[in-house]
Amino acid sequence: MIETKLQQEISTVLEKAVEALVEAGQIAPGGLIVLGCSTSEVAGARIGKGSVPELGEVIARAMLDACRKHQLDAAFQCCEHLNRCVVMERRVLKENRLTQVKAIPQPKAGGSVPSAAWKLLEQPALAVNVQADAAIDIGDTLVGMHIRPVAVPLRIDVDKVGHANLVMAYSRLPFIGGSRAVYEE
Repeated sequence: MIETKLQQEISTVLEKAVEALVEAGQIAPGGLIVLGCSTSEVAGARIGKGSVPELGEVIARAMLDACRKHQLDAAFQCCEHLNRCVVMERRVLKENRLTQVKAIPQPKAGGSVPSAAWKLLEQPALAVNVQADAAIDIGDTLVGMHIRPVAVPLRIDVDKVGHANLVMAYSRLPFIGGSRAVYEE
């Protein structure tokens, strides 16, 4: 059983993180945020060495709740055993014309958070080559590969979830055209 205090911390941090990304990245309803998370790191172990399925459920549920508040879609990065593919609603996969792959994440092959998300989503699917509007990384999972260019790092007043590092980024449009180009504000 996960302590109530840790559950509240996770919920509060993810709400703050999503809120900050929405504001800084000007993410509109319908946007996509990918979460990469190591429950091992949150619990104080090395990444991949102490998966905690119950913690995965708490984190996945908190991420879904935080994204729903802003009418955003949440996605969840699997570990390298599933080639870092991403769990999301099948609707989101289809709307974004993503390539679907076939597997069902497990705590030791995909990760505890994606495994929990798979069970919590209405119609879960696995996608590759995701280009999200933003990403949250809890525990140094290298989730940045799923952010649409150009990734802009963002910090908030919290830098840990449990024992795990918290980093995040949103994407901005690339500037093109050189010194003579004119850009919108």
